[in-house]
Amino acid sequence: MHAFLEYIPLVIFFVFYKFADIYWATASLIVASAIQIAYFLIRKQPIPKRNLIFFGLIAVFGGLTIYMHDDTFLKWKVTIIQGIFAIALIVSQKIFNKNIMKEFLGEALTLPENIWNRLNLAWALFFALCGFLNWYIAFNFSLETWVNFKVFGLTALTFVFAIGSIISLYKYMPEDKAEEKQE
Repeated sequence: MHAFLEYIPLVIFFVFYKFADIYWATASLIVASAIQIAYFLIRKQPIPKRNLIFFGLIAVFGGLTIYMHDDTFLKWKVTIIQGIFAIALIVSQKIFNKNIMKEFLGEALTLPENIWNRLNLAWALFFALCGFLNWYIAFNFSLETWVNFKVFGLTALTFVFAIGSIISLYKYMPEDKAEEKQE
């Protein structure tokens, strides 16, 4: 359910972009993200850090986009978010000896430490690549192309990379108890 809620502002952004313009879409993105934060507050649940970071960056860069009437700020937001994720994964592991991927998935998966480190590095490189792709497309192609990439391209890339990660980890997954008994 939470993953579904995360994509609602993006869908609203895309709809407003298609039927209005980038500035209405940006305003709708800010409002939808604020509603997400309010949802957690109303339910008296802790607000996920990821949502707070998104909202903060959307409010600042989206606000600048609307105020300055310049979509450059909004375009940079995506690259900055991807960069923050990449840096957080690397810094947390190298400086604080804390593997964020293991923190998120450690209860569901039991992996050797070197595999956790590779997974963490792979996702950091993936986020860095996505940040670079966003920057490249945002400043070398039309606004229409960038919006489509932002909404569909980055979502598809993330989905494909997540599936690829799962497939690459499959050999480390514990076998089902029923399968063990049959052998």
